[in-house]
Amino acid sequence: MGGDTPKTVGIVWGLLVLNTLGSAGARTIVPLPRSLIQLVTMGALVTAFALALALNPRLRIRASAFLLLLTLLLVPSVISSVHPESGPGALFRCARLALFVGTLWLLSRWWDGSTTFVRHHIRMYFAVLGSVAAGLVVSPGAALPELYGGRLVGAVWPLTPPQIGQYAAVTTGLTVLLVLGRRTDRVSAAVVVVPSLLLLALTHTRTATLGLVIGLALAIGSLALTSAAARRVFTWTVLCAAVAAVGFGSALRAWFLRGQSEENFTSLTGRAKVWDALLAAPRTGAEKLFGTGLGDKSFDGLPIDNSWLAVYHEQGLTGVALVAAVVIVLGGVALLRPPSLSRACAIFLISYCAIASYTEAGLGDASPYLLHLAVAASLLAAPAAATPLSTPAAPRRRVPPWARDPEVT
Repeated sequence: MGGDTPKTVGIVWGLLVLNTLGSAGARTIVPLPRSLIQLVTMGALVTAFALALALNPRLRIRASAFLLLLTLLLVPSVISSVHPESGPGALFRCARLALFVGTLWLLSRWWDGSTTFVRHHIRMYFAVLGSVAAGLVVSPGAALPELYGGRLVGAVWPLTPPQIGQYAAVTTGLTVLLVLGRRTDRVSAAVVVVPSLLLLALTHTRTATLGLVIGLALAIGSLALTSAAARRVFTWTVLCAAVAAVGFGSALRAWFLRGQSEENFTSLTGRAKVWDALLAAPRTGAEKLFGTGLGDKSFDGLPIDNSWLAVYHEQGLTGVALVAAVVIVLGGVALLRPPSLSRACAIFLISYCAIASYTEAGLGDASPYLLHLAVAASLLAAPAAATPLSTPAAPRRRVPPWARDPEVT
């Protein structure tokens, strides 16, 4: 169970989080060469795999439809990446994805439906948010640059506003659910939630905000039938949202617009133009089926910023079908589980990833979104059956010859 999980598993999870932070973002206070950042992130993944293998040398794994589908996703990734046009970087990304999925397979031994990996997730992303807060305190100008419209970026480690918003939203949502499930006290939760919400507000990230609100509403709603605290929170949240919509509608609208024009807002900050160009680009039958190979989630030098179109571009319709199956399977299992804290946390994570997939890429490659879904899979795993202890046979008592019954003839 959760209490039997080695502490080193938390280190492995932290290394996976480090690997998925990426190397793109704003300028940092201390300039970090991109080659150095990539060396650190890839070294973290290799170390994570080695530690997971040392923890699980007998390769004991748990059956998981989620991990099986991710493993199958490697097939279109490799098929599309072996072409010379894809370049050596595509095969390198395939190797990274394989190592990432392999590490998750090794960790699946400790997936038992407990909140163990939720706590690892919160700790690691709160540590990342701590580095963001440190950069804001040390150099506000670097943390709120004009290049990003005054939005919060990572000044210690290069992080973009959407990344910070994602980490803050997921950390906040999971912590709130732990409080409702009485798995942590309110003071400890406030220490995490308050600064996380502040950082989320400074990023002006609309997707993360909507994902947090809708994901929490669905998760708390799933607990409403069995938890009085969840019913109270749900009721007050609806009332506060209604009051905020009426009293602060103009302020909320200005926050969401971020100073953009209505046209720019409706085109999702120019994303729609990239999406239209990607869909209109000519493709061969093989490219439609398997994609053009794993890349940097961009098209003609511009970010795709949509998980489904990024998967279609790089892994084809086969990849889209497999990623859709991942989300559908996890969502279906969550709906079939009885109400519980683990189920609520899983619903929040699945809902958040589904919402964010519309304006963020990452569901088809090693990314924080796959880590979120991996936590959801660990929460939905059935507890491992306890192995019955074998009772040693009682030693036979030796009876001396004189005490034996006389032989009957």
